[in-house]
Amino acid sequence: MMKSPCIKSERLVLKPHGISYLDSTHVYASDVSNTLYMVHLPNQNKEETKHFLENVSKEWEKETPDFYEFAVLLNDVHIGAVSLYLDASHAVGELGWILNKRYWHHGYAIEAAKAMIEFAKSIGLKRLVAHCDDQNTASYKVMEKLGMEFVSITTGRYNKASKEESKERMYQLILE
Repeated sequence: MMKSPCIKSERLVLKPHGISYLDSTHVYASDVSNTLYMVHLPNQNKEETKHFLENVSKEWEKETPDFYEFAVLLNDVHIGAVSLYLDASHAVGELGWILNKRYWHHGYAIEAAKAMIEFAKSIGLKRLVAHCDDQNTASYKVMEKLGMEFVSITTGRYNKASKEESKERMYQLILE
């Protein structure tokens, strides 16, 4: 079993995400306005959120996880999550984040993502990618502030809260 890391940044603490954060996760994961541009959200009910968090907890128990989901804490208050999903080679990670909308526009997403970039380097990743809906200006501005470079824009993205096809932006950051 992997030792579960606790990562500290200037204002935030990142701890392994799991079922103990069910209620606070469900607040942002089920809110349509909070998850408007997300492919797999919003969750329709608490059972869906619980199932996700149970899978996250199982992943933390593995010797070599295929993904890392961290709860983002501000003064011991759970405000969101940040994640790294690894490719089959475990050389490339997809960086992602979500914050409860009450905590938007304070730099917390950038701060949590920067901490994850350092974590990605510490586990030997060579490259990070991130994707977002083309209309999610706040998300791709975070990617740009992280020093990620724009790679492509493609069609064929479907967000769970919408029946409309949208475009997807992809950014990358070389870690070597």
